[in-house]
Amino acid sequence: MAKQELVNRINEVLAEEFEKEVSELTPDADIKATLELDSLSLVDMVALIETEFKVKLKGSELAQIKTFGELYDFVEQRLQA
Repeated sequence: MAKQELVNRINEVLAEEFEKEVSELTPDADIKATLELDSLSLVDMVALIETEFKVKLKGSELAQIKTFGELYDFVEQRLQA
């Protein structure tokens, strides 16, 4: 999957699940603030990404992912592994 396709798919999935406009999900945007995530919805987001893209996201890795750009890069790296 090309990087832009991956970005578009992640944005579509998250925008639909968290009822946001895709245009709000920019590479520099803070994930938690943009999606208004609390601890439960953060778990939902992780499960959604893991299910949709067949990747595993550990708690220590999640702590390092702050922006959508970092999330895109993480998923892309896992898909290439």
